[in-house]
Parts: sequence; structure tokens; C-alpha cells
Amino acid sequence: MPRFFVSPAAFTENTVRLSGEDAHHISYSLRMAVGDELTVANGEGGVYLCRISAMDGISVTAEIIAPVSERGESPVEIHLFQAYPKADKLEFIIQKAVELGVSAVTPFESERCIKRPRAEKVAHILERQQKIAAEAAKQCGRATLPAVHAPLSFAAMLKTAADYPLVLFAHPDSEAQPLRRVLASYPALSRVALVVGSEGGFSPDEVQAAKDAGFVVASLGERILRCETAPLFLLSTLAYTYELPL
Repeated sequence: MPRFFVSPAAFTENTVRLSGEDAHHISYSLRMAVGDELTVANGEGGVYLCRISAMDGISVTAEIIAPVSERGESPVEIHLFQAYPKADKLEFIIQKAVELGVSAVTPFESERCIKRPRAEKVAHILERQQKIAAEAAKQCGRATLPAVHAPLSFAAMLKTAADYPLVLFAHPDSEAQPLRRVLASYPALSRVALVVGSEGGFSPDEVQAAKDAGFVVASLGERILRCETAPLFLLSTLAYTYELPL
């Protein structure tokens, strides 16, 4: 069933109004009609089964039938901090990370990043990335709308990520702890930050700065993973550990 995210302000007690691209998609791409049902989420965890009651090609009004209990959310709040990769890999990472339950994605610049966004293009790029996250959230049945934040410097990333009780810093360091062993020490984890590098990984100074900030340098196994594979490996492992029932 089609799912749409709208602002909480679009809801009244008994109805919800969809406009803009959502209304156009409902009317012309999906060719839905009055009486058809869809699910509408407020981006904050509320999801509702609705029935279209009026539409004019510009807006769609739907009657709220009942709340939907299936939430599609990870029990762990996961914030992915991803160093800028080359080409359009970040868009791929955002899309798949949302499917795997991430709560937020923040790109950052590190010493070995090859690609760095131009300041005048950051707003446009961020808008596109947020749209990719929203489309992925619709497709996979999320109840909340994951955030994609503006890029940070490495130093700002360290400060922001340090707010989490556990920060996993993915790096094949000789002192890195096996990911499985780290997670076994957090059986009731509620919030976690993941830090993943670009194609060149992290410099020795950056690794030391992460250690000094209290981050846990984690090993992802015996193989060197691509920068677009590592975050998906981490997210999949978190889902297996905390989300999938025994």
C-alpha cells in the first residue's frame, strides 16, 4: 500500500491533506481515486490508514480510518557519520542506510576524502539527499523520517558523535576490537553512532583523535570493505543483534 510522509500540521482530528509532489504522485502516477486507501505517516512515529475523500489534482484530502501499529523502526537510534566518498556513492549509502533502519546520516570531511562539496552547492545537494531518504523511507515502510544533516568538519563530527553512549569507529587498526565483542558488552543498547571513512580511510592523527574522544575502534572482520559496504555491514549487524527476534 502506498505510504506518504507529511508534516504533523497537515493532520486534523479526522483528516489529512496531501499536496505538492505527493498529490501529483497520487493523482497522476498512481492514478488513485476517491475511495482508495493509503497510509500516511507524520514523520514522528505516527502512521495512519486513510481513505481518499477528495482530490482535485493539486491536493488530496483523506479520511483517517485507524492508526497503524506496524512501525518498521529499529529499537536502536542509529546515527551514521559518513566521510565523503567519491562519485554518487553517498546517495547509495543514504538510501540503503534508511532501508536498514538508520535514524540520521551526517556526512563529514576527513583528510583522505577525494570529493568535497562546493559550499555554494551544499544546500542543493542536501535537499536531494533528504528526498532520497524520504523515498527510501516510504518504500520500506518506515514510521519516522530519517534526517540527513548538513556536512561537518572532522572536528565537529567528533564533538557531535561524542554525545552518543557508544561510538563505533570503523577502522582496521591493530588495536581494533572485534565488532561482535563490542556489541556483546551492550546488550541493551538504545543509541549508537557509527563513523565510517572514505575510500582512503582515516589518517593516523584522525584515528588517535577518535580514540582520545572515547570512540571504540571496531574491526569489521578479516576483509577490507569498500566505504559503501562498511556502513551497510554495520547496520546489518546491529539489526541482527538488536532487532531480529530469536
